[in-house]
Amino acid sequence: MTTASTPKYSSTFIFETGELTDEFHRIDGEIARRAREIPGFLGEEAWHNEETGLYSEVYYWADMDALKQLVGMDTHQLAKRRHGEWLGEYRVVIAEVQSVYGNPTLGIEHAPTPGS
Repeated sequence: MTTASTPKYSSTFIFETGELTDEFHRIDGEIARRAREIPGFLGEEAWHNEETGLYSEVYYWADMDALKQLVGMDTHQLAKRRHGEWLGEYRVVIAEVQSVYGNPTLGIEHAPTPGS
């Protein structure tokens, strides 16, 4: 997904993995698919730090209402209740984006236009 909109918010989920079952992958895939359908979803990135073993998933949002739709999603609530079955420690960071600059063609999905 490429958009000319600068994200206003990001939601970052940093986590340790445990045993990632088929059910985990199904639920995680459904959350990601449904998040992409929310009006105001701008893009996503995922990172894995080989040194620490931590994973990070970042979603970008046009407004807080869009982010709140993800948080209130029934499948997201289910995953939150069951996270201990699949994940170790985790941290969630919700941030207001002040600016985005640099090369917009890096392949980062939200690829906002500089200065927009």
